[in-house]
Amino acid sequence: MIDPESGLDAVCDVAVGQGRIAAVGSVSQSAALELDVTGHVVTAGFVDVHSHVTDIAGMRLRALDGVTTAFELEGGVTPVEPAYRQAAAEGRPINYGFAASWALARMEAVGGVTLEAGLGTFMANIATPAWQGPATPAQLRHILDRLATDLADGALGIGILLGYAPGADPGEYLRVATLAAAAGVPTFTHARDLIEVVPATLMDGAEEIVRAAGETGAHMHYCHVNSTSLRHVDRVLDVVGQAQAAGSRITTEAYPYGSGMTGIGAAFLAPERLPERGLTPSDLTYAPTGERVGTKERLQQLRADDPGGLVVIRHLDEDDPADLNVMLRPLVFPDAIVASDAMPLTWSGCDADQLTWPLPDSVFTHPRTAGTFSRALRMLGTGDGPLGLTETLRRCSLLPAQLLEARVPAMRRKGRVQVGSDADIVVFDPATVADRATYAQSTRPSAGIRHVLVNGEPLVRDGAIVTAALPGKPVRAQAR
Repeated sequence: MIDPESGLDAVCDVAVGQGRIAAVGSVSQSAALELDVTGHVVTAGFVDVHSHVTDIAGMRLRALDGVTTAFELEGGVTPVEPAYRQAAAEGRPINYGFAASWALARMEAVGGVTLEAGLGTFMANIATPAWQGPATPAQLRHILDRLATDLADGALGIGILLGYAPGADPGEYLRVATLAAAAGVPTFTHARDLIEVVPATLMDGAEEIVRAAGETGAHMHYCHVNSTSLRHVDRVLDVVGQAQAAGSRITTEAYPYGSGMTGIGAAFLAPERLPERGLTPSDLTYAPTGERVGTKERLQQLRADDPGGLVVIRHLDEDDPADLNVMLRPLVFPDAIVASDAMPLTWSGCDADQLTWPLPDSVFTHPRTAGTFSRALRMLGTGDGPLGLTETLRRCSLLPAQLLEARVPAMRRKGRVQVGSDADIVVFDPATVADRATYAQSTRPSAGIRHVLVNGEPLVRDGAIVTAALPGKPVRAQAR
């Protein structure tokens, strides 16, 4: 048993009842279900604060990586109430929740887009220039009013995809941060371009996040600092570290992969902008067909025909020791959270069926969707890993729970294995736990994840999904 908050690291029993942990220690009474997990680690289920996977099929894949709670926070959804209502009506394998979406509110106010709660609306309009430029005062009021409504409806924070709207005024970002500070919720930012990458950017992405934290007092969460900083990560982490030392509330996250993934129509993937990041079209793999995008002409065609089509972006060579070191630095940064940036499944060659299990071989995603947490354990926590097992688990479960718990009382019962905590539990074999998903076989479940309980109900038994189980519950913020 490992519980990073209390420091428990001992061989003992755990009793579960009524969806909560009833006892930790020596348990003598019998139970309706007893699992012998000798030789395994029992700990709190992993809490993913950056997941764009919100459907049943994708969440089952997440559970096989030890995830018991996954939130759509960076992108968010707007309006948030229908998203919660739909998920509750359909049922979910793991716990779920949503931030309000600045990008969608902006698409509505500035771009004239009719909203439907979900990432699909964002991806369909990702390449539309109309929403990416400056907002008028009236449009900004509309954006802020829409976000305030979502916060009143229980949104967990405000997701800000700033890197996708390079023309948005930095003053607008400060207004959104001020709203978040007043509501007592975090913001989750995909940073604007760094000045080393785009010297003409309206403001350096790292400095902008730090300034907002200092000027507004908001809790600013820096999403996937690895993929937006790349080889400039030391400078970015130094900026963040100085602000943290001065008292600003800034948290960071990273994932243990050298490639990113997003819609091929993103502004920063325009052919003329690829050199800013040292990329060529051949560094992009188009998910619907699995093809390496070979030419500028093919990239332009795909951006025109399918701007929301997902594409893998090869930034770093994971087999190169120097690049691997760059990838690891944001993961070992003090109190950095492990978060996946899990991506929706692309159903190629078959119709999407959320209840199909196991997934067809033709289904494609980024391997981080299936393997982030097991990969983090393998690289950081086991063997000669730089963090050790307990600290790695802390970054996978306790720290993400603590990030939200000030406004979300339910999170005070997650990320812990203590009496009264929610019975969100993962059992894994420390000798064999490892990611198995690759860029060629992206939906291969992780190895070594033996059992997963969500709210006390088995979702993974002996390494296999219990297909009848949909024990996930909504997690919402408390009105202020």
